[in-house]
Amino acid sequence: MCDADDDDDDDDDDVCVSVCVSVCLCLLRLKVKVKQLSLNLKMECKLRTQGGEAEKIYNSKEILVDFTDGEDEHDFLCVGYSSRRALMSCGHSVTPQSLTNWCQRQLDQGSISFVCGVCDAEWSFEDVCKMALLSDEEKDRFEQEMFRNKADKDPNNAWCPSCSSLVIRTDPENLCMKCPRCSVEKERDYTFCFQCLREWKGPAPRSDRCDNDGCVNQALVILKTCPNIEFSYVRDVSNCPSVRACPSCGLLVQHSGKQCKNIMCPGCRVEFCFMCLKISTECLKTSDYSMPCSSGVAPRQTSLPVRR
Repeated sequence: MCDADDDDDDDDDDVCVSVCVSVCLCLLRLKVKVKQLSLNLKMECKLRTQGGEAEKIYNSKEILVDFTDGEDEHDFLCVGYSSRRALMSCGHSVTPQSLTNWCQRQLDQGSISFVCGVCDAEWSFEDVCKMALLSDEEKDRFEQEMFRNKADKDPNNAWCPSCSSLVIRTDPENLCMKCPRCSVEKERDYTFCFQCLREWKGPAPRSDRCDNDGCVNQALVILKTCPNIEFSYVRDVSNCPSVRACPSCGLLVQHSGKQCKNIMCPGCRVEFCFMCLKISTECLKTSDYSMPCSSGVAPRQTSLPVRR
C-alpha cells in the first residue's frame, strides 16, 4: 500500500512523461516543417497568382543567371510579370513565364527551334529549359511539338489518319502508304493515301490519286491558283507566283514581294531564288539579289520536287 507521497510522485512522473511526449511530437512536427521549408527553398521557382494565372518566379538564390533591372523584352502581351528579369545568351531579357509563352507561340507557328523575339538569335533547347523553368511535363510537351513540327516540314512524311503515327514515304511515285503500327494492330495491311490522308481505295500503286472522292493534291492546287507578286527590290519582273515549292525539298514557301528575290526554305534551310527556282549559289553566278534572273521567271510548278 502506497502512502500519499508515493501517489504524488507517480502523478509527477505521469505529468513528466506526458510533457516529454508532447515536446517530442512538437519537435517532430517542427522538423517536418523545417524539412518542407528547406525543400521549398531549393526549388528553382515558386508560383504566384497574377490575374488567375500561375506565374513562374526566379529564385535568385538557387538559379545561376544574370539578372537585370530592365524591362521584360518578351512580355509581348504586356502582362507585367512580377518575376525578376534575366538575360538570355543573346543579352535580351525575359521572365520565366514570358519566355515559356514566347516559345509556345513559336511552336504553335510550326517552329522547330527557338529564337529571340528581339534579335532573332537562336537559343538552345537547354537554355530555354533552364531560363523558362520548364517542368518535366512542359519539357516533354515542347519536345513532342518540336518533333511534330519537324516532321510536318518534310514533304515526304505523313501522319496516319487512323493512329496518328508518323509514316515516311519511301517511293515518290506511289501515293499508297502502309502504316506499320495499324497493320500489326488490325492484323492486315492498313494503307492510306498520301494525298487525301484517307484509307486507301482502289488499286495500288498509283502516283496520281486514289479512288476516294475528292482526292486531289492541295499543294499542286495552291501552286496553280496562287496570285502573282511584284518584287519591291527587283524591277521589270512580272508573272512570278507568290507560292513556290522549294526546289530542294518540295515544301511550299510563300513570298511577300518585299526585300530581295532569294529566300531561305524553313524546311531544309536551303536558299533559292524565288524567280528562276535555282539554288542561290547558281542564280548569283549570272545575276544579283536585286536583279532579274538571266534565265527569266520559271513557270508555275506542276509537280513537287522530292527532297534531295
